[in-house]
Amino acid sequence: MKILHLDTNHPLILEQLAALGFQNDEDYTASKTEIESKIQNYDGVIIRSRFTIDKQFLDAATNLKFIGRVGAGLENIDGDYAAQKGVHLISAPEGNRNAVGEHALAMLLSLFNKLNKADQEVRNGIWLREENRGLELDGKTVGLIGYGHMGKAFAKKLRGFDVTVLCYDIKSNMGDENATQVDLKTLQSQADVLSLHTPQTPLTLNMVDANFINAFKKSFWLINTARGKSVVTKDLVTALKSEKILGAGLDVLEYEKASFETLFSNEMPDAFQYLIKAENVLLTPHIAGWTIESKEKLAQTIVDKIQAKFC
Repeated sequence: MKILHLDTNHPLILEQLAALGFQNDEDYTASKTEIESKIQNYDGVIIRSRFTIDKQFLDAATNLKFIGRVGAGLENIDGDYAAQKGVHLISAPEGNRNAVGEHALAMLLSLFNKLNKADQEVRNGIWLREENRGLELDGKTVGLIGYGHMGKAFAKKLRGFDVTVLCYDIKSNMGDENATQVDLKTLQSQADVLSLHTPQTPLTLNMVDANFINAFKKSFWLINTARGKSVVTKDLVTALKSEKILGAGLDVLEYEKASFETLFSNEMPDAFQYLIKAENVLLTPHIAGWTIESKEKLAQTIVDKIQAKFC
């Protein structure tokens, strides 16, 4: 079987697939149109987020048997049409779930202890103690929306704290020893912290809007290491101004492009200008799952799944 690699990944993916007898071809620069002109020659494609695999691409890929996405989400692939074509989709949420869990915890602790604000002040010769008095996580209720690989990884990280962890998921019987599954209304009535761990789907697009936010009984902290388009940024800013949301840790943003490599295609929105100036907002460039270890684990997961299915 011939595999076309469209993004660079950990070298083990090429080495191990070759050892299993696959032919690896690499093309990291050609346009999508150029790739479509030769994709009929390949049995498999391995991609991160370089471009969208849509109906046109899949129609050209007449011999395609699988698509390996070296990451967790599959929203850049037309999964329904791929299934109609008999193309097997492979993703690797197991590979970066630990990294995401650690990043979510780091964001939460940094916000609670005002680490970014205090660090910048000390660097500028400002020594304020009372103004940087922090919060303790112990005794708080943390609500997770989405309790798959990422949500479970974050809940596991919270085991060392004296917190109550609640989870809401569209699937039933998802709770475990680390989180109690509840309905959304219960989560909104009890949570001090909300952390998102959902894929991008029609259900989660613009999910966190003004109505959703105002349904929370208490003011709360928001962590988003999932998908940026799940949060309506202007409604988030309104909630930050009113202190309905006490602070936000955002690894992902509504304005991201599908490749996750760029943020804006034109001028900076007003809502984002507020975020970058807000002391109670922490921003990172979609790197929650982006560690040295996860790069290797993501690649290994893809290899293992290809081997299990096709060898």
